[in-house]
Amino acid sequence: MSSLGLWTVHGDGKHIPPTEVVAPDERLAWPQTIGLGFQHVLAMFGATFIVPVLIGFPPNTTIFFSGIGTLIFLLVTIGRGQRLGLPSYLGSSFAFISPVLVAEQHGGIPSALAGILVAGAVFFVIGVIVNKWGSAFIEWLMPPVVTGAVVALIGLNLASSAFTNFNKQPWTGFATLCGVILVTVVFRGFIGRLSILVGVAFGYLIGWAQGQISFTAVKSAAWIGLPHFTGPHFSMRPIFLIVPVVIVLIAENTGHIKAVATMTGRNLDRSLGRGYMADGLATMIAGLGGGSGTTTYAENIGVMAATKVYSTSAYYVAAVVAIAFGCIPKFGALISTLPAGVLGGAGTILYGLIAVLGGRIWVENRVNFNNPVNLIPCAIGLIAGAGNYTLIFDHGNVSFNGIAMGCFGTIIAFQLMRWLSRYGVFHDGQPSAFATIVEATSPSAKEKGSPVYANTGLSQPMGAGVQPNDPPMGSPPIQS
Repeated sequence: MSSLGLWTVHGDGKHIPPTEVVAPDERLAWPQTIGLGFQHVLAMFGATFIVPVLIGFPPNTTIFFSGIGTLIFLLVTIGRGQRLGLPSYLGSSFAFISPVLVAEQHGGIPSALAGILVAGAVFFVIGVIVNKWGSAFIEWLMPPVVTGAVVALIGLNLASSAFTNFNKQPWTGFATLCGVILVTVVFRGFIGRLSILVGVAFGYLIGWAQGQISFTAVKSAAWIGLPHFTGPHFSMRPIFLIVPVVIVLIAENTGHIKAVATMTGRNLDRSLGRGYMADGLATMIAGLGGGSGTTTYAENIGVMAATKVYSTSAYYVAAVVAIAFGCIPKFGALISTLPAGVLGGAGTILYGLIAVLGGRIWVENRVNFNNPVNLIPCAIGLIAGAGNYTLIFDHGNVSFNGIAMGCFGTIIAFQLMRWLSRYGVFHDGQPSAFATIVEATSPSAKEKGSPVYANTGLSQPMGAGVQPNDPPMGSPPIQS
């Protein structure tokens, strides 16, 4: 049975047997669909609202543009076999935090918005190229060893920002940390997924009890009104600082789209280009109006995995709800009262999770660090990012900070070493790029079912979604 000529109602629209899934072009009854839409808003909210707070952007504006961006993503990804687009939510990207903070020192928010706008334009152009000619070049340029390093160095680069905020109000920061940890461990299900949001709320109460919060701006803010829009101001330095974030956006979008493909049982490789185009366009529009750069959100992918409902209708609802939230100025004023200690406590965990996620990419793709071609580029990138290596030229008008230096350093070093290794001492017996999986020989290992990494000597469980005999997507075959 069709509805509005768009989605097909799944079953009776009200009940889903445990073994069934709701496909992207299906939906439940509208009350259930609206409930799922609100759940997606809650899932993305904890991370999306904290990014503008950390970088000094108006929270309402960023929430507003995340809804606009999600609508853009759904519409642009229609085609290539996806009748109603890809089910994903676009929220604030943490990759923008560090370069935006630096860019704001050279022209304020308008200059940073120019960098966000240009980064979105570059990402859009890459999407057009990938949509026409495929993603083979992207997978060659940025294999898992590179993407893992890029993601990890972003988290490490943000460590100083978390420390600065934490150190201003250490007890409030510590309370926020404890709140997140307790909710994560004690609660299961959906509440556990909101551990960051609940932990921030707990830290907020602790800060309020210590007199660290002023509600003057909240009282004077209106209930209904458009968010505060700001236009970009173009200068070269902020643009050079922020554009390298595109590398991270490619990695994030690719991983998330492949995750959706795995869950829905569909091959979405042909949709990668449209996904890049959509996120690039959404980031451009955010940069034009005062919002933070966007990216597809793993939090919402987690909601789909938990509910087995992949309907795009729920994302349309979520986008409309986010736009509505953006038009409540009092809500944005309340978010802006978050104490520095809360931001420091939440940032300690969030930035650390980004760094650990890079390691997870290596583990799940079985990257072999016995191979110096893998090891040395990652070492360069991590230290350049963590130490915030900065290259300044043109009398200080152009500079590249730690994220840019780390990203480009990792990519250039990897490609150069991979090329040179064809002629070096390893050219006849170079260690494999990925760890070889062999059948366990010891009885205890066989009983535990733990695969052995022959090239590393480690015995450990595989990462989520990786099978012992399957090479990573877009990667060379596993050496035998």
